Amino acid sequence: MDLVLIEALEVDTVIGVYDWERTITQTLRLDLTLGTDIRPAAAGDDIALTLDYAAISERIAAFAGEHDVALVETFAERLAETLRDEFGIPWLRLTVRKPGAVPAAAAVGVCIERGQRTGSA
Repeated sequence: MDLVLIEALEVDTVIGVYDWERTITQTLRLDLTLGTDIRPAAAGDDIALTLDYAAISERIAAFAGEHDVALVETFAERLAETLRDEFGIPWLRLTVRKPGAVPAAAAVGVCIERGQRTGSA
């Protein structure tokens, strides 16, 4: 399995458990590792045969604008499911960070893996 990376993608969304957080947008920082086989795309130099990180990044931004959740965990779980379904991603690792949520920390967040990571010959 090959890996497509999207690192430090910033998206704005309404997220948080406190009442004041429900009235503002906050920035989340995402790192994604997406499992795929890049050989067909590389052989034909064809973006249609791989995971298009620009299209995925745009979808993530749209997802963030469409969803209003309390927990980073909920955001991560729903986003992972959406990406796997819409882009046919067999395996992914998603890290979602919420900068500034805890004053003494640079960020807090979650890292999840979903799907099956399989090798390829």
